[in-house]
Amino acid sequence: MKLCVIGLGKLGSPLAAVLASKGHEVTGIDLDPAMVAAIRDGRAPVAEPGLQALIDSARPRLKATSSWEEAVAGAEASFVIVPTPSQDDGGFSNEYVLDAVTRIGAVLRSSGRYHVVNITSTVMPGSCDGPIRAALERACGLAVGDGVGLCYNPEFIALGTVIRDMLRPDMILLGQSDAKAGDVIESIYRSTTENAPPVQRMNLVNAETAKIALNAYVTMRISFANFVAEICERLPGGNSDAVLAALGKDSRIGGKYLKGALGYGGPCFPRDNAAIARLARLAGVEADLPLATDAVNRRQAARLAAQVRQHLAPGGAVAVLGLAYKPDTPVVEESQGILLARELAGGGIAVTVHDPLALENARRLLGESVRHAASLEEAVAGASVVVVATPDPAFRALPHLLAGRDVVIFDCWRLLAGAPGRIVSVGVNEGRI
Repeated sequence: MKLCVIGLGKLGSPLAAVLASKGHEVTGIDLDPAMVAAIRDGRAPVAEPGLQALIDSARPRLKATSSWEEAVAGAEASFVIVPTPSQDDGGFSNEYVLDAVTRIGAVLRSSGRYHVVNITSTVMPGSCDGPIRAALERACGLAVGDGVGLCYNPEFIALGTVIRDMLRPDMILLGQSDAKAGDVIESIYRSTTENAPPVQRMNLVNAETAKIALNAYVTMRISFANFVAEICERLPGGNSDAVLAALGKDSRIGGKYLKGALGYGGPCFPRDNAAIARLARLAGVEADLPLATDAVNRRQAARLAAQVRQHLAPGGAVAVLGLAYKPDTPVVEESQGILLARELAGGGIAVTVHDPLALENARRLLGESVRHAASLEEAVAGASVVVVATPDPAFRALPHLLAGRDVVIFDCWRLLAGAPGRIVSVGVNEGRI
């Protein structure tokens, strides 16, 4: 099929590459000329594992342009994957989505062929059947369901594993204006996914609600696990790993995202949790659960900082390893490592930070309040306490690097389980030093 991807950023360029790698003719469009130039030159516009190799394999089926006419006119479907920034009230702005569908509609007005507009950006419930539908119909002069289709189909991915998550998703969430539109988008995913995922089809507002509800539920599990960890840290012999592993064996619960560690961060979880709280308020429902989830999450950096101080001699220095919100990405939005470094440095402690990919992005947030180390060796050179804030495999070298030194390692993600040394696991109050 001939397809168009609107937006070539962190998710759009991998999506375009995945679609093209599976045989579709894909044209991407972005308002940033650098993004368009990168695709045209066969370069990955963003840092994402596996993206460059996929772009290499997809040429010449993957193209990019700044012309909406060129991108949309011959396409059978367009995937709109542009930013929807969070607003002060927790809801999402539709500004860029509305601009995109208006431009798409203007091209469709003169094309005379059936086209499905697929909104992949996360939007607030009521958006697709409300302002987005209105903007599209106004621009193209057609009624949705009669000459043009409208779907809502958000991705469930994590930066660092975007391509794997797109190729092998747990499910496809598909909101549809009508069955014909839904059939088109489902057929595309049947041709690109490698694991025959279930496709959950429903109306537009239910799909919009399901997207933020799913992420809000995951954040609730993470905060619950950290809540249990906080309790276990205060009980002699307490071990949140043992407690949560037992909970995970119950078929009603399961073990995913059930580990006492650090809080959640990144570009999706915090804002989707805030969005469902906003949605609840608009619907006249008390938002107790998402608000409690957020409150627990916000205290995790301070909780860990307090434990670090207990093990830090006067004048001692701390190394914080892991500044991205997770490994294999330079993204630092709502990063627990950043929050911890800021908390410690704000208390007058000398802090050195390091991350394999996110050091420059972290520098823009932390400034000169901490020392930025270009290597793992440099980061831990003068530290008496080391905190492993993300489970990056590079940090497995710590026991070897610190051999013979009296250094406490806070292993937040059990990355160093069984390794020698003075290792503290959060959520555990047995065998404490």
